[in-house]
Amino acid sequence: MIVLRALTVDDWKQWRDLRLASLADAPEAFHSKLSDWVGATEPQWRERLDTPGRCIVADLDGRPAGMVCGMPPDAVGISDLLSLWVAPFARGHGVGDALVGAVVDWANEQGAFRVALHVVEGNDVASGLYRRHGFIDHGRVTGVADGMVERRMERVIAVSPSIGR
Repeated sequence: MIVLRALTVDDWKQWRDLRLASLADAPEAFHSKLSDWVGATEPQWRERLDTPGRCIVADLDGRPAGMVCGMPPDAVGISDLLSLWVAPFARGHGVGDALVGAVVDWANEQGAFRVALHVVEGNDVASGLYRRHGFIDHGRVTGVADGMVERRMERVIAVSPSIGR
């Protein structure tokens, strides 16, 4: 059974544990590095969770199994999906689907018209997950720091009033 939980700053230990696990497991998938966070203090972890948006963790059969964040819509109605990771033991059990769905639903509730994300080029498993959820590849992202090659993907979740309903 998959259970999703939205986090507050008081859940910083759960976020810390999953974030460190994600950075150790898939360092090539994130801009942050394990060395950036391994010595972080409680106030730093709390501050990370105190940013606008929603961070969600997934438990699979009572075990922490994944994480994701959604950022509020910007001025043109685009909400970002960030930091998605699923623990190795939970892959293939629907955890990624549940996390993506939770961010899309939350973004819709916030009035977003689209959800966007960046995925490292060559991460075919993640790209496939996003395509299953209706995300479309919009090409390479230019100007990404640290030499990563990423692709931007977006999903329309509502029709913008500027183009009619």
